[in-house]
Amino acid sequence: MDISLFQLFILCATIAVVLGFGIRAARSVHSAKGFSVGGRSAGVPLVAGGIAGTCVGGGATVGTAQLAAVSGLSAWWFTIGSGVGLIIMGLFYARPLRRTALETIPQFLSQHFGLACGVFSSIISSIGILFSAVASCLPAIYIIAAIFGIPFFPATILLILAVAAYAFFGGMKSAGVGGILKMAVIWVTMAIAGIMASHSLFASPAFSAALPEGTFNLLHGDTAHILANFSSVVIGMLCTQSYIQAIFSASNPRTASVAAFTAALISLPVGLPCAMVGIYMHTAHPEITPILSLPVYLLTEQPPLLGGIAMGGIMLSLIGSIAGLSLGIGTMLSRDIFHRARVTLRARKIHKIASRPELQEIDILEIPTANHPWHLSELTVTRLIVLATIALSAFIALANEGSQVLFWNYLSMALRSGGIFLPLSFAIFLPHTVSHRSATLSMALSTGAALAAVFLGAAGNPLFFGLAVSAICLLPCLLFHRGSGLTSD
Repeated sequence: MDISLFQLFILCATIAVVLGFGIRAARSVHSAKGFSVGGRSAGVPLVAGGIAGTCVGGGATVGTAQLAAVSGLSAWWFTIGSGVGLIIMGLFYARPLRRTALETIPQFLSQHFGLACGVFSSIISSIGILFSAVASCLPAIYIIAAIFGIPFFPATILLILAVAAYAFFGGMKSAGVGGILKMAVIWVTMAIAGIMASHSLFASPAFSAALPEGTFNLLHGDTAHILANFSSVVIGMLCTQSYIQAIFSASNPRTASVAAFTAALISLPVGLPCAMVGIYMHTAHPEITPILSLPVYLLTEQPPLLGGIAMGGIMLSLIGSIAGLSLGIGTMLSRDIFHRARVTLRARKIHKIASRPELQEIDILEIPTANHPWHLSELTVTRLIVLATIALSAFIALANEGSQVLFWNYLSMALRSGGIFLPLSFAIFLPHTVSHRSATLSMALSTGAALAAVFLGAAGNPLFFGLAVSAICLLPCLLFHRGSGLTSD
């Protein structure tokens, strides 16, 4: 993929400006809570920027163009699903979640179903979100390697460094600021690119004649498969820590709800111009590797200045998505596992050494930790987990080069939704109707069913296998709740 020095300069300058604003915002972050939820003072722009900046990543841009080159306009369903999921979040989920003043989904589940359920949900959510990060790492590695003419391994290292600069210091505040700037670039440049690609397609009789039948039919192909993938995205949006974390950072419940609607309006249309570019490139340049359809179009078919800015926006969409997803994992593992383990160890130590009655009144969180084996601050631990997640997702992508970007997105949505969606919804809308044991069993068995469906190659979306098993575990509690008054084990 050829790129001029001018385009390379514009691309790097676009990325540098956004990263600079994000790092500048990081100067006010001095605590774990400030890192994970931005001090819980964000307005609509920052919350919507954090959500849209994370969900508009590799799948929404490069992955949509890649799939459109093969399947046509039906590739748009991914960002349609993201938008619909955010609308549902704004209508039903954002306000009750924000009212809790928590930081993670597992904390919310722990309040309703016990500690074991919360810890388990943290682990399975982290695995599912990791696959979404892989989906954005794949095209990012390809693009960096193609632009600089380097092998995939050094391209992977460059990607890790760029994402770390985006998220390591400022957390949610950097993600929100970067998301706003990134989406402004993406919206303008992708709209222009989509219009130009559409004009090229329909202005040329040769191109129009070469288009396969059903190219512009949203339901072209296996309709059941398309709708299943759409459902997995919608449900996945409601169960993902990275998006809910932005909701928790809102200054109040109303802000959280309005921000979800705003993020939906931002993210839903993005897939359409990307799909049009993919269709055009498949028709005009079938020799181009599908995953590079969008980058090659921007650098060869657009004016140099616009193409350079657009490529900077695409790289930012990938970097921001990886960073936001990694931040979600880092917050969950730090708050729900590391923090709990450290508090437990402190409690045990106090129990062993306490010889005076007044020591029993001391808050264990105030005990000095300088000599504690886990003496690192929670902020440092969160940052290290975020960095490790970034590196792990990048190297998984490196090991799976050539795979479909949206495959990882749909797999991620299915795995993290199958086990969490129903327990989370029961906790919000029908509290005290499901026992602790049933909720935990539901998560374990439904996640196992989804994984088995993936690795055994079962026909159908793994999400529905997981949801079916989850429903089997939970519905009896609902049916017998009124008669038995069951709230816990």
